[in-house]
Formats: sequence, C-alpha cells, structure tokens
Amino acid sequence: MALILVVLLLALLLGGAGFAVHLLWWVALIILAVWLAGFVLRGAGTGGGPRARWYRW
Repeated sequence: MALILVVLLLALLLGGAGFAVHLLWWVALIILAVWLAGFVLRGAGTGGGPRARWYRW
C-alpha cells in the first residue's frame, strides 16, 4: 500500500513539474516576442544613438 502511495505521489509531483515547465516555456516565448518586437517597433526618429534602445542592458 505504501508503495502505491509513493508512486502516486511521484506521479503527481512529476505531472505538476511538467505543467510548470510547460507554462514557463510559454512565458519565455511571450517575453522573447515582446523583446524582438521592441527592435521592430522602436521609433524611427531616435537617431540611432545609445539612448535609442528601449531596454537598459
């Protein structure tokens, strides 16, 4: 009986971790899309100087 509970608990943990990893992949893809859109959609009148970037890295 204890072995069945351990296996079910392990399956629950791995299933939850799989869902969390899947969700994090979607979040990472959305952030990547926003980051790439910043290069495309930045203003044309910025002059291309160092302040032209919309991020601070």
